[in-house]
Amino acid sequence: KMGYDYSYLSSLFSAETRQTIEHYLIRLRVERVKELLQDDELRLAEIAFRLGYSSSQHLSNQFRQATGQTPGQFRKNRQTERQVLDKVDDRKSMN
Repeated sequence: KMGYDYSYLSSLFSAETRQTIEHYLIRLRVERVKELLQDDELRLAEIAFRLGYSSSQHLSNQFRQATGQTPGQFRKNRQTERQVLDKVDDRKSMN
């Protein structure tokens, strides 16, 4: 839609942010999962469905890779801080 090749935009994004577009989108998604987990209104399977994960196991694996804890551990540990979505940057690397 922008009239540029994806590989060009991807390279430009990586050069500016020091992370890939994919990595950035995963981190945004994980932050949204954190928000929904803290609300404590939805089961993990419902969160996975709403956010387009193929399964709750896929969500759980990606969440654990990004945060170092399971969604259940995160939910129990309510004082865990979240990043504001527009502040997600490469300085908070995935584990």
